[in-house]
Amino acid sequence: MSRAVPRSRKALALVAGAAALAAPLALAAPAAGADGDPAPYTVTPLRFTVEAGGRSCAVDADLYRPTGADAAHPAPAVLATNGFGGSKSDGSTAAIGKAFAERGYVGLVYSGLGFGKSGCLISLDAPETDGRAAARLVDFLAGTRAADDGTRVDFITRDGAGDPRVGMIGGSYGGAVQLAAASVDPRIDALVPLITWNDLAYSLAPNAADRATPGVFKWQWANGFYLIGEGQPLLSPSLDPSRINSLGCLHFVTDACDTVRLLNSGRYPAAESEKMLAYARSVSPVSYLDRITAPTLIVQGQSDSLFNLNEARATYDRLRERGVDTRMIWQSWGHSGGQKPGELDLGDPEGSYVGQRVLAWFDRYLRKDAAADTGPAFAWYREGRSGYGTADRIPALSQKLYLSGDGKLVDNRTKVARGSRQYTNWPVPTSHSESSLAGMIGLPDPRPYDTPGTYLGWTSAPLTEPVDLVGAPRATLRVVSPATERVQDSGDAADKLVLFAKLYDVAPDGTKTLVNRLVAPVRVPDVTRPFTVELPGIVHRYETGHRLEFVVAASDTAYSGNRGIKPVTVVSAPESTGTLSLPLVEGRVG
Repeated sequence: MSRAVPRSRKALALVAGAAALAAPLALAAPAAGADGDPAPYTVTPLRFTVEAGGRSCAVDADLYRPTGADAAHPAPAVLATNGFGGSKSDGSTAAIGKAFAERGYVGLVYSGLGFGKSGCLISLDAPETDGRAAARLVDFLAGTRAADDGTRVDFITRDGAGDPRVGMIGGSYGGAVQLAAASVDPRIDALVPLITWNDLAYSLAPNAADRATPGVFKWQWANGFYLIGEGQPLLSPSLDPSRINSLGCLHFVTDACDTVRLLNSGRYPAAESEKMLAYARSVSPVSYLDRITAPTLIVQGQSDSLFNLNEARATYDRLRERGVDTRMIWQSWGHSGGQKPGELDLGDPEGSYVGQRVLAWFDRYLRKDAAADTGPAFAWYREGRSGYGTADRIPALSQKLYLSGDGKLVDNRTKVARGSRQYTNWPVPTSHSESSLAGMIGLPDPRPYDTPGTYLGWTSAPLTEPVDLVGAPRATLRVVSPATERVQDSGDAADKLVLFAKLYDVAPDGTKTLVNRLVAPVRVPDVTRPFTVELPGIVHRYETGHRLEFVVAASDTAYSGNRGIKPVTVVSAPESTGTLSLPLVEGRVG
């Protein structure tokens, strides 16, 4: 991959479009005060010089002060920053400050390090860099430090000396930074991370079978965001010198660039791969969740192939295990689109289920309203049905199906027919789930497809009743691939077998739908042993007469693939066959 800054109009469109999608909160600006009424808030631009990650960094911020907030009438604060490629001034970030100031909160929104007019390199929300920078802004809200121009605040509600009442909200890159900040600053009282990651190693190179083995490179998403970062001169022509890396990158920290280059190389030697995985996880919540105590309302999107529902589930489970008050909502929209009428709009939070939950969360933990109802532990958007589904726990796997040798998906092991079937990969991708960047640059995206001979499918009988699936299906598989066996112990993970598991909805007329275009990429740890695949979490109703089809494909256009041709055989028998387990909340496959 070239390190040159993209300069063509097409590259510029990609960078600008990606920046717009990177912070996809739909936020409307609040209405101005009526004639004769005072403005609901004032906005003051501020600059801070902070020490973070061993560097001195400028932070560009705006302070939103609600009318009437003063030392005698303090208000709690909401801190927020942008998604990747954005700034304090983009529509979604600025609207957070406006929306909460209009509702009586002090808002402090800022451009994240490396974006807008803030300095320093892009550190991928590293706790000791981005997290520490946020903590210095908490110092300002506490009244213990001034902005560079001497501005101080004394109108923030405090829990004690140097301890302001402050919550954080934001999406994607502005979601993970909340967790990073809370891991280094226990003064933060409440978090609302939206559509963000748990483990960047899984996000950018997922392995749905074994996170200890390097996964399958999600090259479209990763390189799109790499271009956004390296293309900052096109978005911010006057860059702070602290944003230039002299060690081979333009605007990222060196480890981030090294990681992207390794993934693009198609070679994953053990030592380099271990370093890559360690770095990606060091800047991810998976590595520091044990230090977080702030109550956390997680909101994740069902339509999101960048950070899928499994990422939110991993964060949710770990925080709950430690006794942190944590709730989770699976809304419709994410990085891949999916906005539905009535979904979250923080410009009018009272008008949506998720917005009401956000307001209640901050009422409870920032305004200390003991009567505020923070809602159920788990809720999910239901397409075409009224309201959200709710539960006190995430649905468990509740039905096991079996992969029969004749291509059927059956509900009893005794129905499994003996047989074997084979597929093989081609030198080019032959299956398509999505064009990850299509929405960014306005291109159409073909329907998902699989080329005959390069995949295997197992299909259920037509359903006799609707079936509601909520959660992450899980498959157990065993494959035979002599070509892989001969090379899989070479010391380079790229020689291991790559495959893609997915679940279709097949209508009575044969039309197939890949729910939210989601797939489970797998780099098989050892083809001589059975392995388990966790598919991406989905929420989907299979209607009466429809069929489920479980597919294993050799490739996918959105991901890197196999190195070399590796035919695969799957053998089935009643006493030994693959399985598919489903988290069902209604109905049964029979």
